[in-house]
Amino acid sequence: MQEPNLKDPRLIYSSKTAADNQKTPATQKNMPEKPDCGEESYVGHARLLNRRVLITGADSGIGRAAAIAYAREGADIALHFLPGEEKDAEEVVSYVKKAGRKITLLPYDLRDKNAPAKIIAKAVADLGGLDTLVLNAAQQIYEKDIEKMPMQQVYDTFQVNIISMFAIVQAALPHLKAGSAIITTTSVQAFDPSPHLMDYAATKAAIASFTVSLAKQLAKKGIRVNGVAPGPIWTPLQLDEGQPQEDLPDFGDDSLLERPGQPVELAPVYVFLASNEASYVTAQIYGVTGGQAINL
Repeated sequence: MQEPNLKDPRLIYSSKTAADNQKTPATQKNMPEKPDCGEESYVGHARLLNRRVLITGADSGIGRAAAIAYAREGADIALHFLPGEEKDAEEVVSYVKKAGRKITLLPYDLRDKNAPAKIIAKAVADLGGLDTLVLNAAQQIYEKDIEKMPMQQVYDTFQVNIISMFAIVQAALPHLKAGSAIITTTSVQAFDPSPHLMDYAATKAAIASFTVSLAKQLAKKGIRVNGVAPGPIWTPLQLDEGQPQEDLPDFGDDSLLERPGQPVELAPVYVFLASNEASYVTAQIYGVTGGQAINL
């Protein structure tokens, strides 16, 4: 009898992280300890064959892992990213093309209120339609003292993280047919906010509420809406003023599994929520937190 393929979740990925003094925007290509986004490990099973997917914030981290997984599951990708992160985006292009799928690049700053409509228009034109949205882009800048928090930072964080979601969904809905799926990225911060991530956590709580409300609206159209709540995941978002530098070497060590998560560990959840196998799943928030409970 063959032995089962069991892997200790505490040890499957390294707990090693490192401080990084990259200038904004931080890129995955230049990280000293690079995240695992499934570049060498994710194996697809044709679960999203011929889907046309828009993923925001998809050049690195969680969005990158979703893009690679979706392509290997048979989907074509409209890849949104922040201008200045082209090197990371081009790496994703190579992985999508190796999977034999089409990809189009959408370099837009979501702080621009006109960006969502442009993103949808180009995604639809280049892919021939849309049926899956992964709304993942985010801004995270730490500030330990609300009295020192620039209000422009607050406005920008809300614009990028949640207001743009409203605008993207409004622009996309005329193109989404029954059977389509919308997946948001919220966060464990929505349920247990850190004091130094006050504005970011507030937007993530708003995204969780938005997700459930939208699911209730769109059920009658046959469109499912769900969210993913990551815990401490090792991505460039943590380096780009997302966490205090002195905290980075121990990032994620306080999780039950005593390590940060890797983006590839979220990819199967994003795939499932987009797939027909999740046909009875809507208005849900899936936690991938390393053990921290979430409650809406």
